Amino acid sequence: MRRSISTRYGVIESCSLPGAFRFCSVPNNRLPNAVRLFVACAAIVLGTIAMPAGAQTTTTRPSAVPPPPTAAEEITRLVREKDLNGALARADAFLVKNPRDLQVRFLRGVILSDQSKTAEAIAAFEALTQDFPELPEPYNNLAVLRANEGQLDLARSLLQQAIIAHPNYVTAYENLGDVYVALAAEAYQRALKLDPNNRNAQTKLTLAREISAKLRAVR
Repeated sequence: MRRSISTRYGVIESCSLPGAFRFCSVPNNRLPNAVRLFVACAAIVLGTIAMPAGAQTTTTRPSAVPPPPTAAEEITRLVREKDLNGALARADAFLVKNPRDLQVRFLRGVILSDQSKTAEAIAAFEALTQDFPELPEPYNNLAVLRANEGQLDLARSLLQQAIIAHPNYVTAYENLGDVYVALAAEAYQRALKLDPNNRNAQTKLTLAREISAKLRAVR
């Protein structure tokens, strides 16, 4: 299961979790950083255009000083360095003063899932679906966690919620297809319990299991 983390500078690949489902993060374009950057650049450009004719300009420029890393960037760095305990501590400390910060809350859920703290990760993503119901990613990640617990019907429902929130969310459709394959295998297995001599059900079960194995191999 591939999972990625979004930062100001783009999406980085991180560690994998078992299974065929994709565990994803909040895309950068849903956060306001780019808007603020665009406004700042526009102000600079407009200020230059508004200079009076004949005014002398200087060529001296202050040395470019990179902005300090945001909390999300610091947490992402710690995750990449495999310091999950440090990343979680940094996220918790930041959220004490910024409890509504979307990206850090999402990263915290990802960290908890990486630490196999499934119940806490589920609680974190469920809170995000309540506070930000317009975002599909928390529904997707909840579906992944529920599917890994064998709760396939609940996973299907969550993925459908993700698609309602964002009808063009490719990852949710991909994961939904994986869930349907797993549900098919589960149904064929139940049919065999009722009729152990049903060769059609046995053939279909074997095929569904082969497909599931191939899906898990696709990372």
